[in-house]
Amino acid sequence: ISGYSLVVQARDSGTPPLSSSVTVNVDISDVNDNSPVFTPANYTAVIQENKPVGTSILQLVVTDKDSFHNGPPFTFTILTGNEEEEFTLDPHGVLRSAVIFKHMVSTEYVLCVQAKDSGKPQQVSHTYVQVRVIEESIHKPTAIPLEIFIVTMEDDFPGGVIGKIHATDQDVYDVLTYTLRSEQKSLFKVNSHDGKIIALGGLDNGKYVLNVSVSDGRFQVPIDVVVHVEQLLQEMLQNAVTIRFESVSPEDFVGLHMHGFRRTLRNAVLSQKQDSLHIISIQPVAGSSQLDMLFAVQMHGGSFYKPAYLIQKLSNARRHLENVIRISAILEKNCSGLDCQEQHCEQSLSIDSHSLMTYSTARISFVCPRFYRNVRCMC
Repeated sequence: ISGYSLVVQARDSGTPPLSSSVTVNVDISDVNDNSPVFTPANYTAVIQENKPVGTSILQLVVTDKDSFHNGPPFTFTILTGNEEEEFTLDPHGVLRSAVIFKHMVSTEYVLCVQAKDSGKPQQVSHTYVQVRVIEESIHKPTAIPLEIFIVTMEDDFPGGVIGKIHATDQDVYDVLTYTLRSEQKSLFKVNSHDGKIIALGGLDNGKYVLNVSVSDGRFQVPIDVVVHVEQLLQEMLQNAVTIRFESVSPEDFVGLHMHGFRRTLRNAVLSQKQDSLHIISIQPVAGSSQLDMLFAVQMHGGSFYKPAYLIQKLSNARRHLENVIRISAILEKNCSGLDCQEQHCEQSLSIDSHSLMTYSTARISFVCPRFYRNVRCMC
């Protein structure tokens, strides 16, 4: 307990008795009676041979139960095991290499490290750090090519995480880092540690080929990353049709079914090769395992096919479509729960272009805006 707050009352012996109160604050000052604590108590770490001088090997973690002026900053010292000065330890507790290690020279080092707190008198603790020198990387990283599809309203893309590069390495202790060619950083970024790809705001319509590479410190491997950006037109929403799928997650649809279903859907609804199929959005149906896919078809001249025409085409081809994935319903109007006849139901779709949904798999990522379906009776 760091302090007490007491209310003290003095009362006299008169008739009637009179009294007065005062608050007394008692602060308990800290004595430096706790030693620093290493977590864990002892450490093991590895470093590959031929790593450059200054390579980070280990971060020491130290806590102290005393108050702040009796705890950090801590002073770290290597007491034993560093007679040849192969290691350095910075004020933040990061152990780094001071030489280029060779596996044939020595395979293991054991250091005794001391941490001293800032109290008076100072308290100290010790830990042992076992460092193993392993052979350098012999396997190149492998990475899966990534294709990203972004759907956004006209010039209104807010940016965000649009996918993740999946890379592996057979060398157990390799740490992979990801880099992007510098001239592309005005539009995209890649997290160097986990491979997440971030798009900045305001992407234009078109195709972008990113020059991304992954490195294990010895080998550097290029990764094919292609980003397709499609900007929606308001007219697409007015002529959109929804296909509702049964028992499929967005990620499974994107990773397993989207390419095949898009191809089958094109064959079913496109009247001419020059027509364009636009997948506007995919979105789970709340409270179910169903998934809605919103799409429109544009003629070569620029105008769009009407929903009634598309629904007729879909109905005729439904059996072929279900060879790819099970369809629950084909929706133009959705008046379930409304007490009005179908011809008196008005439906409108709205897009929230600032609420993006990213469905990412190892090979394909689909980024689309959230949509809302509004229905009302006109009768």
